[in-house]
Amino acid sequence: MRLLLVEDDLMIGEQLLDLLRAEHYAVDWVRDGEQADGALAAQQYDLVILDLGLPKRDGMSVLRGLRAQKKTVPVLISTARDAVEQRIAGLDAGADDYVLKPFDLDELLARIRALLRRASGRAEPVYEHKGVSVNPATREVSVQGQSVSLSAREWAVLEPLLARPGLVLSRQQLEEKLYSWKDEISSNAVEVYIHGLRKKLGPELIQNVRGVGYRVPKE
Repeated sequence: MRLLLVEDDLMIGEQLLDLLRAEHYAVDWVRDGEQADGALAAQQYDLVILDLGLPKRDGMSVLRGLRAQKKTVPVLISTARDAVEQRIAGLDAGADDYVLKPFDLDELLARIRALLRRASGRAEPVYEHKGVSVNPATREVSVQGQSVSLSAREWAVLEPLLARPGLVLSRQQLEEKLYSWKDEISSNAVEVYIHGLRKKLGPELIQNVRGVGYRVPKE
């Protein structure tokens, strides 16, 4: 999953960047509202973590602009503004959730997982498909009850495919789940990880859709 972190505080930003990448998210980090607008115009994200007190353009303006463009990406506001009126204003402007600084890091990760789960149309925290069980909270994967170890990149390819069976994702879309801006992209990386997943989880779980991309079949 690819996340956009919008945070102007250097110490907080570096801490969150390390935390999220340790959880195998691809993360792009910007530090002002204008950079956030540019990133959101250029890239499709699975979730945005948005500070409100930003230079150049504040977070509420970024949020309103995003929703005015009919973009539905989940937005988690992260801010020190703790007045109830401000929280209400953020939610009414289109935010999906709110976390107050200083926040507990485990709670932040749980809120991120909940928003990603909701965005994919799932309510259950652990989901199964064709004998493959996935727990996003623990990154545990099993096949017919047997635990399987995946690399971080294999997980990053599997999760978006398995979260929405039947949805076709192109190689470029999967690359965007794997890599942030500064990462070097190998030309055949997706194919390598798909091959590894088929060996570990079964050859029928992930299908090629000729000329389009990959999918996990619904049935």
